[in-house]
Amino acid sequence: MLKVAVCGNIASGKSEVQRVLQSLGYKVFDTDLAGHEVLLEYSEKIQEAFSNFSVTENGKISREKLGKVVFNDKKQLEKLNSLVHPLIKEKILNFFAENSSEKLLFVAIPLLFEAGMEGLFDKIIFVSADDKIRLERLMKRNGYTKDYAQKRLDSQIPQEIKIPKSDFVIENNSTLSNLQESVTTLVRKLERLV
Repeated sequence: MLKVAVCGNIASGKSEVQRVLQSLGYKVFDTDLAGHEVLLEYSEKIQEAFSNFSVTENGKISREKLGKVVFNDKKQLEKLNSLVHPLIKEKILNFFAENSSEKLLFVAIPLLFEAGMEGLFDKIIFVSADDKIRLERLMKRNGYTKDYAQKRLDSQIPQEIKIPKSDFVIENNSTLSNLQESVTTLVRKLERLV
């Protein structure tokens, strides 16, 4: 089994790559979804850790409120990551164990390098897009102000540092059909490695 990480900084197009992989019949574990599950499953623990801040709405963790806290304060982001990353790692390992008969398994993991989880994977695909394009996508997609969108971009390790640590890079500055073509070509390469 070849375990492949699909990562990339915010608004680079990882979700689209994930959709293409799934349309090709591959199983993709989504760590963003796993993160949402963790927030629900460990809501009390997280509320306790952030009790100095208003991070709840109707008794539940508000991802938006929590995001505003952690993306405005690096220490709070580190605190959240130290709680959440080990739980997500556990879910990834379970995904591998449950699908051990598959030849190729993919994990969409935006914060691969930030979480220090490179060692879990045989190959790393990095989805790259120009910073300006990502900023525009983020503002349009999430309705963020330019300032807040920039803070979200700045909260991650720069692409220039991650690209040399990756086995494959998919450029996503162009059209959706170009992206689909790039992903399909890369998957054919990966299939030959199994």
